Amino acid sequence: MGAGTTKGTRAIPWVVLALWVGVLAIASPFAARLADVQHDRITDYLPASADSTEAAELQQRLPGGETTELVLVYHRDGGLTAADRSTAAEQVARVAGEHALTGTPEGIPSEDGTTLMYPVVSNEPGTDEKKRDAFVDAVRDVAHDEGGMTVEVGGAGALSADASKVYDSLGGPLLYTTVGVVAVLLILIYRSPVLWLVPLAVAGVADYLSMGVAYGLNQVFGTSVSGQSSGIMTILVFGAGTDYALLLVSRYREELRRIERPYDAMRAALRGCGPAVLASSGTVAAGLLCLLAADLNSNRAMGPLGTVGILCALAAMLTLLPAVLVLLGRRVFWPLVPAYGSTPRARRSLFAAMGTSAGRRPLTVLAGGAVLLGALALGVLNLPGTAKQEDAFVDRPESVTAMRTLARAYPEGSAQPIDVLTPTGRADATLAAARGVDGVDDVRRGRTGGGWTELSVTASAPPQSAAETATIERLRDRLDGSYVGGASAQQLDLKDTNARDRLVVVPLVLLSVLLILVVLLRSLVAPLLLTAAVVAVWCAALGLGGLLFGPVFGFEGTDPGLGLLSFVFLVALGVDYGIFLMHRMREESLRGAEPSAAALTALRTTGGVIASAGLVLAATFAVLTNMGLVQLVELGFVIAVGVLLDTFVVRTYLVTSASVALGRRVWWPGRLSRAPEPDRTREREAVAG
Repeated sequence: MGAGTTKGTRAIPWVVLALWVGVLAIASPFAARLADVQHDRITDYLPASADSTEAAELQQRLPGGETTELVLVYHRDGGLTAADRSTAAEQVARVAGEHALTGTPEGIPSEDGTTLMYPVVSNEPGTDEKKRDAFVDAVRDVAHDEGGMTVEVGGAGALSADASKVYDSLGGPLLYTTVGVVAVLLILIYRSPVLWLVPLAVAGVADYLSMGVAYGLNQVFGTSVSGQSSGIMTILVFGAGTDYALLLVSRYREELRRIERPYDAMRAALRGCGPAVLASSGTVAAGLLCLLAADLNSNRAMGPLGTVGILCALAAMLTLLPAVLVLLGRRVFWPLVPAYGSTPRARRSLFAAMGTSAGRRPLTVLAGGAVLLGALALGVLNLPGTAKQEDAFVDRPESVTAMRTLARAYPEGSAQPIDVLTPTGRADATLAAARGVDGVDDVRRGRTGGGWTELSVTASAPPQSAAETATIERLRDRLDGSYVGGASAQQLDLKDTNARDRLVVVPLVLLSVLLILVVLLRSLVAPLLLTAAVVAVWCAALGLGGLLFGPVFGFEGTDPGLGLLSFVFLVALGVDYGIFLMHRMREESLRGAEPSAAALTALRTTGGVIASAGLVLAATFAVLTNMGLVQLVELGFVIAVGVLLDTFVVRTYLVTSASVALGRRVWWPGRLSRAPEPDRTREREAVAG
């Protein structure tokens, strides 16, 4: 019986490994096709119910489909010469001859004579992003500098093409950089030439599986996939997955010293840390799924893909990783092999020292931490305003420099049209009403089809200025039954919808996280403590961004979605470390440890793992700061800083000191809170010891 059981248990890791090979074989064809369904059209980011979204979708159904709008900008500081104007006309004529344009481009000179712009509109690319990018590149090949005259191609189409190039570049560099960062950290953490490869390889498997599942969701449910959401999914797989691996490997190493057979040691490790890992992943998944309540398409799409990444990482780290570790045996830890019956070398733990200092004066530590986080949070008041479309790039591409040239040369008007889609039967009345709106300089009739007519409105104010925003709002008030869109209207809708989404999603995230913590910890006080801690961390991290984004990074605005996305990720991911700490503290309390001793033991045994996990997670999100879009840099910075604050300030000092100060009340109203309070003298001796 015993021999048969042993043989059966030895076969289990091989069975798990074989199952994963089969899963990957099934997922492989789908994972390879994820890039084919990735889109970064403006409608993939716009609010689902906004005017600008409706306008963009109606434009796609007009004759010729979606249009690509460009502006060819010819400029010479000392003033354009007759030869310059002739060259510009020749280049524009060549563009018109090589591509199907809507109408004949007409040059519009600036009052100071330094600039000449040609609006160019084409429906040749349609909704195909690759064709749009190729069209923009072809126009740029024709419209080039000549004889000291600078030529730039701008407009909404050029901005979208430049943004698409950045998103296309995310896949490879983002993955390679993330893998490299995680590999370096794992080598430093494990100090083993072999062990670091195991969780890294398993995370790679989980990432590949997540790509296949994401493609399946797109095909079955129409879940949109963008460069931003797929990039974040990869970061979550490697960041959160490595965190789970660190916790499991640490607990497995402990059990190998107590238990002879690796299989039995792994079973004990899974029993010990499995509930915390499950609760941790459940918290993140629940928080991300709350994004389904968002109205912004990009936010809503982030929920399912992020959840897929977390669940694939969880499945791999709780099945494939244990199987591989058991098959490799103790030697995988070489040269620091945990021998059976051995005890780890006694040394003064940094986290034991930190916990001791927090335990001696818990109220003082709490007050000091609150002051620090509160001071950092004040930096939110210094956050730059909402970023304009041209502020979205870290390095300004040609489309942005073109818009800035236009803003200087045409301060009295807008070179970016406002699109109005109106029922064809009311087109004349809408055109007349639009011309009568304050702030409108000109209105032209465009395409007609499918019962709708397109009007192109030129505002008298610069794009995305307060005056142009007021004009858009007046158009929407006056033009009942019509949809007002275009680049500026889209930016306005993004800002307003993000504000609405924060009011809806933030309470949902807090409630879902709180409920999971209550179930796991069987308490109300501990979950409230952990939730308040991560909210404070979010405020402090966002405040630190406010102190650095403008003065240090030189950013001229913040992405309107920064607050919501950073909140969801920091709260959901930050609670992870609280779960690791409090779950171990609860284990020690159930074994009869006094409150202060339980807190100190929990910090001493999990502090190193939490610190390692925090460093890995912060480093993976910090990879985003090397990307070319301001929204990704800002998001990566806030999350990375927040994770570090949470790891080294909140978990080690504030949560520990609060737990010591509250004593058994931290477990109220659970049964642990009803145990008799211990003698305080003995507690202080336990903390000091």
